[in-house]
Amino acid sequence: MARITANELKTRGIAAIESGVRDGGEASITVRGDDRYVVMPIQRYHFLRECELEYALAESRADMKAGRVHRETPARHVKRALDLARSKPARKHTPRSPARKVAKPKATRTSR
Repeated sequence: MARITANELKTRGIAAIESGVRDGGEASITVRGDDRYVVMPIQRYHFLRECELEYALAESRADMKAGRVHRETPARHVKRALDLARSKPARKHTPRSPARKVAKPKATRTSR
């Protein structure tokens, strides 16, 4: 994967990105030596999104085949979701320690 520094991106702009993804791959953008972002051609992005959606569909089909689904009307689904939300134990609220107050210096008047 090609690496593009933030400074190179600032100075060369889109030309830096185009040279980084020339072969249709991805390029990482580094900020102070750390990889922060990935840029890629839009066709590659669409391909990866399609792969994600296919994977989600395969998971859904596996859940259906294994019987891990509920077949119900939308109204019944909402009722079941609300019932589940009500039946969960409430999270315990742990109060935060009080913020330490710092005394502000008093304003002083100077005479002219």
